[in-house]
Amino acid sequence: MGRTRSALLTLACLTIACASLPSQTVRNVSPTAPTEKPEPVRSLPVPFAINGNDSGRLPAVAFRTADQMSVRDRDAAENAGSAIAAQAKYSGLEFNQGKWSYEQVVCTALPEHLFLRFMRNNGTGDVSLFTASIPRGNEGRVRIIPIQLRGYSLFSPAPVNAITISAFNHIRAEENRDRAPVPDWLGTGLCYAALAGGNPQLPPIGQDQAHLQTLSDGTGAVISFDDVSMASSPVKWTMTFDAKGKLLKATHAKADLLKTKSLHPAAVDQAGKPVPAIPPAQPKKVTPPAPSVVVLHPSPIPDRSGPSQ
Repeated sequence: MGRTRSALLTLACLTIACASLPSQTVRNVSPTAPTEKPEPVRSLPVPFAINGNDSGRLPAVAFRTADQMSVRDRDAAENAGSAIAAQAKYSGLEFNQGKWSYEQVVCTALPEHLFLRFMRNNGTGDVSLFTASIPRGNEGRVRIIPIQLRGYSLFSPAPVNAITISAFNHIRAEENRDRAPVPDWLGTGLCYAALAGGNPQLPPIGQDQAHLQTLSDGTGAVISFDDVSMASSPVKWTMTFDAKGKLLKATHAKADLLKTKSLHPAAVDQAGKPVPAIPPAQPKKVTPPAPSVVVLHPSPIPDRSGPSQ
C-alpha cells in the first residue's frame, strides 16, 4: 500500500513538472549550402593614377628661348653653369669648343626641375645636342643626358639607351619622393621624349592620342602615344614602368596613323529610300555656224591718167 502511494506521488510530480515546461514547436530546417566569404579586393600598386590625366587637355611640353625664360630660371641656369660644363666634358661632348646655345624644356609633370637643351650647330650633319637637368630644391644634382655629338649618337640613340633611362629615373626619384602614384602619366611620357631629344606633339583632340595599360599582376604599367611632330614620319613611343614608377624600357618606332577620307552620304527621300544619283548634266558642245561667204567685187579704179595725148 505504501509503495502504491509513493508511485502515485512520483507520477503526480512528473505530471506537474511536464505541464510547467513551455511548449516547443518542431520546425523543419532545410539544409543550405555553406556560404563562402568573398575574398577582400586588394588594390594593386600602380605607378600612375588611372584617372589622373585630363583627356581634354594636352599635357604641356613647351620650349622657350633663353630670352623667354623667367629671371629665376635664367639665374638657376647661370649658377649651374660650371656643373653643366664639368658634366658635359666628362661625357665627351666638346663643351669647351665652338659656340653653344640653349633653350628651356618645360615639363609640367616634373615641375621641381629646370631642363635645358644645349645645341651647337656647325651646319648640316654637324649638330651636337644634350639635355641638362637642374634641381630647383636642395636635393638632387645636375645631370646630363647626351643626345648627339656632331650628328652621331655617343652611345646608342638617346631615346632608348641606358644612360637616358637611368638619368630619368634619378630625376623622378628626386621629384616624387612623397607622392605616389603620379597623376600626370601622359605628361611624364612626353617629358621623357623631350629630354631624349624629341619635340613631342600629340595628334589633335578627338583622335587616338595615348594609352595607359596597367598590368593585372601589379608589376607596373605601359605608356604609349603617337608623336606627330614630323607629319611625314610619325613616331610611336612606348615606355614600360614597374610598380614603383621606375622606367624599365623605352622604345620608339614608326607609327601607322589612320588616313581619313571624305565620305559623301547618299541622298534619301522622305521615306528613307535612297534616291538614285542623277549624273551631272554635261555641257552641250556648241558648234558656231560657219561664217557666210561674202563675195567682194572690186570697185573699178578710176582712171586718173587724164586724156591721152
